[in-house]
Amino acid sequence: MNPIAKLFAGLFSLSVATLGISTPASAADPFRPNSPRDIGEHTEAAFRVIFEEGNYAAADAALAKAEANEAEEPLVHALIAAMAYFEGSAGLDEVARRAKLTQETAAVLKESDLLRGHLYTAVGLFLEGAHMLKTEGLARGTPKALSMLQRVFNELDAVEQIDEADSELNLLRGSMDLMLAVNLPFVSPERAIARMAQHSHPVYVTQRTIAIGYRDLDQYDSALVAVNKALAAAPSNPELFYLKAQVLAGRGDTAESLDWFAEALAQKDQLPTALSRRIVWENCIVEGAEPESCSELVGY
Repeated sequence: MNPIAKLFAGLFSLSVATLGISTPASAADPFRPNSPRDIGEHTEAAFRVIFEEGNYAAADAALAKAEANEAEEPLVHALIAAMAYFEGSAGLDEVARRAKLTQETAAVLKESDLLRGHLYTAVGLFLEGAHMLKTEGLARGTPKALSMLQRVFNELDAVEQIDEADSELNLLRGSMDLMLAVNLPFVSPERAIARMAQHSHPVYVTQRTIAIGYRDLDQYDSALVAVNKALAAAPSNPELFYLKAQVLAGRGDTAESLDWFAEALAQKDQLPTALSRRIVWENCIVEGAEPESCSELVGY
């Protein structure tokens, strides 16, 4: 796949996890254990349902409540866009609408919180780019996506001018840098990982992102260390069970990998349908079946 297309497609899924969880409820800021910003208790509650519990089945209700009470928070619209993205082509119109709303609410937010206003302008542009590649294809979409990606990084540079150590910034930018490092060999993954490990929060989403990066670089021992740290912070999340299963399979630990696939599949009803089917398919492959029969099993 074209590296820029893979960046947008893969990073979009990854950035869903980047909108992570886990600070005291009174703070209503999942990114900053100290000096929290007022993101909103309903938005934080939606984080927990989706990303701490891995319960996408309850996501619509949680996000509807967040939007009803905190519609001025751009993160709400970014999360709704992410959920729509899981619906495939049926959700693309909603992705486009929420990308626009993310940018509009971010523009207003700049008046009271310049840092997060720039940050979610970047997120909204990123969502717009992901939608563009899906709807226009690689030939037409890639040149536009390259231009849009530069605008994303310009906004993130503006955030760095305000506070280069901000946790929300470093989690998002570290995720982007790591995805670039996986797909473009002249970018250093070590720098991206160090950035996230030093400056981003919460531990669950930081370490999950690091584990995905190491997995994609085929560095499975390091990926296992990271996913175990993520599981220590969010021990009931089936997406983490799945990630650990993938990492163990990559290391050649087939029997243990199948145990973790079984754990993920036991809770597959709370995951998006496409993700559940993917887990079933990968479990089938690790069991040693022919790819064709595994594809027939899930209807690929």
